[in-house]
Amino acid sequence: MAKEFNAFEMAQGQFDRIAKPLKLDAATRELLRNPMREFHFTLPVKMDDGTIKVFKGFRIQHNDARGPCKGGIRFHPEETVDTIRALATWMTWKCAVVDIPLGGGKGGIICDPRTMSMREQEALCRAYAQKIAFFVGHEQDIPAPDVMTNGQHMVWMLDEFEKIHNAKYPGTITGKPVGLGGSLGRTEATGYGVVYCIREALKEHGIPFKKATAAIQGSGNVAQYTLDQFNQLGGKVIAIACWDNNDKKPYTYRSKDGIKLKDLLDSVDKFGTIDQKKAKKLGWEKLDGNAWLEQEVTVLVPAAKEGVLTKDNVGKIKKSVKVIAEGANGPTTPEADEIIFKKGIHLIPDFLCNAGGVTCSYFEQVQCNMNYFWDKDEVLDKLDRKMTIAYQGVLEMAKKEKVYMRDAAYMIAVKRVADAAKLRGWV
Repeated sequence: MAKEFNAFEMAQGQFDRIAKPLKLDAATRELLRNPMREFHFTLPVKMDDGTIKVFKGFRIQHNDARGPCKGGIRFHPEETVDTIRALATWMTWKCAVVDIPLGGGKGGIICDPRTMSMREQEALCRAYAQKIAFFVGHEQDIPAPDVMTNGQHMVWMLDEFEKIHNAKYPGTITGKPVGLGGSLGRTEATGYGVVYCIREALKEHGIPFKKATAAIQGSGNVAQYTLDQFNQLGGKVIAIACWDNNDKKPYTYRSKDGIKLKDLLDSVDKFGTIDQKKAKKLGWEKLDGNAWLEQEVTVLVPAAKEGVLTKDNVGKIKKSVKVIAEGANGPTTPEADEIIFKKGIHLIPDFLCNAGGVTCSYFEQVQCNMNYFWDKDEVLDKLDRKMTIAYQGVLEMAKKEKVYMRDAAYMIAVKRVADAAKLRGWV
């Protein structure tokens, strides 16, 4: 029987791989490979039918040596504490690799918002905010939206937080709607950041963007705005893998003419699940859910979930693929990494590739704290510059040390966090 995928074990394994060449001492290794603080709690919520349902929630703070923790809150029926631990760990490295003064945290609730009314979701958000009210804040830990959460959920949590503290703290939570402390450009930031990295990778391979094609796994926010910016720069997305809520399974939809953002948005609901009838009307060819991986494209973008590229399926990747851009967190297993490296495919690691979201969240927090907001062009210009500098730094390290891009990103990020911990006298 195959061992069940464990994201936290993978995150620790990735760290261990880098700890030795960085010559980290035993205490530093022990400190950085584990979360410094964990909160587990139950959340009783009165449902619309009058019953009380008890949900399980988490907030995990991996490391704050470089600044307050930062990380999203996920709602998912299959959420696990080890997934949250892994994501908190990756957030530490993500903030460090793009050099923003934040650490790593993550939160989650085991629930399915797709089956809950808005009133039930609000009650759950307020219950969660009550549990974390004295452990988060712009000086401690700044939450944000993640899988199946959005700006409305964040506003409910912020409102409850501010009621408890009897003051206004808009910088406590990011990912809020514009007009309530949200930043222009935040919706697009993660997907756009993925494409800024792809642009730089294609330059490295001498491939004009207008000749680039892509297949994307996922149809949520990251996938949507990756597709949008990819098209804006002249490339073509010919396939996208979407979850179908009726069949409870994913499908890949392919269009030789390219998939447009408007058509995708018209075909999916707010959770990114597809309406097959609308897709068919657009003339998209329906394929198996894993077919996105087997397309004759220049770029593959896993932008959905953890552990989707494995030793069992990476052999199906076509020779045409020059770049894999990890829009999702932890989409590639260590065994698959070895094969991708041997194939010579240029992989942009997740905690660099999808760092546009946390970078723009940092911009939002800065704007909230000074009560002065930038226009969208300024936000996106700052984002492009930050992502480009971070990407080039990782590429230079990979060339200098003759290592895989993921290893190079880890070497930069882990050293920055380790140095901060040592300067503080922790180790």
